[in-house]
Amino acid sequence: MLTEEQREFLLPKAYNAALRAGAGILDIYTKGESYTIDIKSDKTPLTVADRLAHNLIKEYLGKTHIPLLSEEGREMLYEERRGWDLFWMVDPLDGTKEFIKGNGEFTVNIALMVDNRPAMSVVYVPYLQKMYFCDRALGAFVKEEVADSNANYDMEAIFKDAKRLPLVTQANKPIRIAVSRSHNTPATFEFIEILKRRFPDAEVIEQGSSYKFCLLAEGVIECYVRTTNTYEWDTAAGELLLELAGGSTRSLLGREPFEYNKVSLLNPHFICRSKFMPKF
Repeated sequence: MLTEEQREFLLPKAYNAALRAGAGILDIYTKGESYTIDIKSDKTPLTVADRLAHNLIKEYLGKTHIPLLSEEGREMLYEERRGWDLFWMVDPLDGTKEFIKGNGEFTVNIALMVDNRPAMSVVYVPYLQKMYFCDRALGAFVKEEVADSNANYDMEAIFKDAKRLPLVTQANKPIRIAVSRSHNTPATFEFIEILKRRFPDAEVIEQGSSYKFCLLAEGVIECYVRTTNTYEWDTAAGELLLELAGGSTRSLLGREPFEYNKVSLLNPHFICRSKFMPKF
């Protein structure tokens, strides 16, 4: 459990790190210059923006002297991290495929993990200049028009003009179901068909990156199903944001809560529900 003093120190660190990384990513994105795209061992793409964001976050969060587990960091063996009771879980650029496509649907994800559960997190959407942030003791919030390559916000500045999530008081009519823009399988649409038996007028929306968690937290969409591989850094920040906005993330089979810092960092396939998703 974090103390108030720890929260007031660490939440601004995560917030500022995400802003700085987002500014670096956006600088590369808006220049539109060609760059090399590498393919990682899991067949996903890696760009100079991924590396830059990782380095910026690592440098800034290094001041906290808390271990960092990042998608773009070196491979961290379970034997090394199994005893961590406090660490940062980071995806420096979530939605690399969307970054490459140029549609703006990419995020920076940072979660502080306490006893292998997210305790505070930020999800920054650089292209939209929207910062989502949350803390178990304070709730979930969104702030707009936020962009700063030298960010040094304190708690007062972070919360100024921030809006508490969710932003609505009821479900959309018809409800809206989100799927990944780039990572679907036949099982995804089989599940959508099951949902449509209960909600025949439901709208299906494609959206990239962890921004789907943000839309769920806002109440823009009601449901999100994922039937392809994700890793713990893909979900930790967004899962907490959604939870503190009244929603939930569960495994697709068994509807079980997520576990973190496992031997394998792969997540199960999952379903997310907003606070206002009707029962089915």
